[in-house]
Amino acid sequence: MIEAYAFLAAFTVQILITSVLLPAWFIRYVRVQTTRFPAERFAYLYPGVDISLARERFLNRYRALTAVIAVLALLLLAWLFVYMRRPDWSVGPVGALATVYFLAAQLLPLLFFVWVGVRFEKGHKRELPEEKRKRTAILQRRGLFDFISPFVVLLAVLIYFLFAAFVIYIQQHPFRGFKGYVNIGIITLVYALNAFVVYMMLYGKKMNPFETHAGRLHTIGLTVKSSVYSCIVVVVYLSLNFSLRLLDLKRWEPFSLSIFFVICALVASMGFAAPLRRPEKDEFGSSPGS
Repeated sequence: MIEAYAFLAAFTVQILITSVLLPAWFIRYVRVQTTRFPAERFAYLYPGVDISLARERFLNRYRALTAVIAVLALLLLAWLFVYMRRPDWSVGPVGALATVYFLAAQLLPLLFFVWVGVRFEKGHKRELPEEKRKRTAILQRRGLFDFISPFVVLLAVLIYFLFAAFVIYIQQHPFRGFKGYVNIGIITLVYALNAFVVYMMLYGKKMNPFETHAGRLHTIGLTVKSSVYSCIVVVVYLSLNFSLRLLDLKRWEPFSLSIFFVICALVASMGFAAPLRRPEKDEFGSSPGS
C-alpha cells in the first residue's frame, strides 16, 4: 500500500502546485506585465479601454475557472483515496485520471487566456499607420549559449543517446506493452519541437508590441531554458518508467507520473515565477508610468 499512499501524497502536491501556486504566479505576472505597458502607446492602440478594468475582469474569470478545476481535483483526490485502498486497484485508471486532471488544469486556463486575448484584439485594437510601424531594431546577434549553459545543452544531447541505447537494450528482452523503437521516435519529435521553439524565439519576429528589448531577452532566456529542461525531464521520466517495469514495480508508475506532471508544470511556468521586474522606456520614449 505504500505506493498508493505515495501517489496520493504526490497528487495532493500536484493539486497544490497546479491549481494554487501556478495560478497565483500567473496572476502576479499579469499584474506586473500590465503595469509595464506604455500608457500613451496603449491608449493609441486600444482607444477607450481601461486597462485596469479589463485586467480585473479577466483575472476574476481566471480565478473562477481555476477554482472550479481545483474543486474537481479535490473530489477526484477523495475518490482516488477510496479506490486505492482496495487491494485490487489498477494502475491504468489512476494514471489516466491524473493525466486528465493535469491536461485540464494546464490547457483550459491557457485556452481561456488565448480566447480572451483574441477577442480583445479583434474588439479593441486599432492598426498603426505605416509610418509608426517602422521601429528601430537593436542589431545584436543572439546565440543559444547566450541564454543557457553549454553544459545543460550537452547534457540534454547526452541523455538522448543514452535513452536510445536503453531502448535498444530493452528491445532485446521487451516487457509487455513496450513500443520498441517508437519510443526513440517520440523523444526525437519532442526534441525537434523544442528545437523549433528555441529557433523561433532566437530568430523569429517580436510578437508583443509593448515588450522592451530587456523584456524580450528575458522572455527568450526563459523559453530557451524551459525547452531544454523539458527535453531532459521527459527523457528522465520515460527512463524511470521503463525501469519500474523492468523491476516489476508497475504500481509505482502513478507516483512517478504525478511527480513528472509537477516538474513539467514548474518548468513550463518559469516565466510566471520570475517576471521581469524593472521596466524601461520603450522605443517611443514613453515609460510605463507615463
